[in-house]
Amino acid sequence: MAHPFQMGLQDATSPVMEELIYFHDHALMVVLLISALVFYIITLMLTTKLTHTSMLDAQEMEIIWTILPAIVLVMVALPSLRILYLIDEVDNAHLTIKAIGHQWYWSYEYTDYQDITFDSYMTPSSDLLPGHLRLLEVDHRMTVPMESPIRMLISAEDVLHSWAVPTLAIKTDAVPGRLNQTTFLTTRPGLFYGQCSEICGANHSFMPIVVEATTLKHFETWSTMML
Repeated sequence: MAHPFQMGLQDATSPVMEELIYFHDHALMVVLLISALVFYIITLMLTTKLTHTSMLDAQEMEIIWTILPAIVLVMVALPSLRILYLIDEVDNAHLTIKAIGHQWYWSYEYTDYQDITFDSYMTPSSDLLPGHLRLLEVDHRMTVPMESPIRMLISAEDVLHSWAVPTLAIKTDAVPGRLNQTTFLTTRPGLFYGQCSEICGANHSFMPIVVEATTLKHFETWSTMML
């Protein structure tokens, strides 16, 4: 999860999030180089009094400053398109979970594994245990096996919601009457926090999401207890 005064992105927990962090660093380096070049040219123009007459009408220079930005755009666009296709890829999911947004809580359905259905409410501050996070902890966590492709079916019952877990690179709108699909894979065990990212009413900021990634053995034990 995010830390106070954190400047960068959260640590990646899924392969797609790792790709997004690499792309972020790649794009940031491109922007830094362009900004440095523009700043250098502006400084040069403001500090020098010399003017080269052949620079006022130079076809070669115009060709260069037209082609170079196009090359830079291609260098940024190709990795971006690759990641977009990776985000939409759903390949042989081991488990399907349906998340339904309500005002103001989430409900989850594990219908293709065992008939498990439960609601997930935010834990009140008075009931928090030591180590629990205020406004982020829930009474029932969405538990998944690690290193297994998980397909999420996301919808809403009343108004627009958004199921978002930044460390998993997931932000999918929950629309009433519509079933949106996304997928993720956790590379390590742990607790991963998210929140509704669509303004959905008075208690919009009080419907957190907690994904618990664990081993397959622990997941089977948990699913047996939830029956």
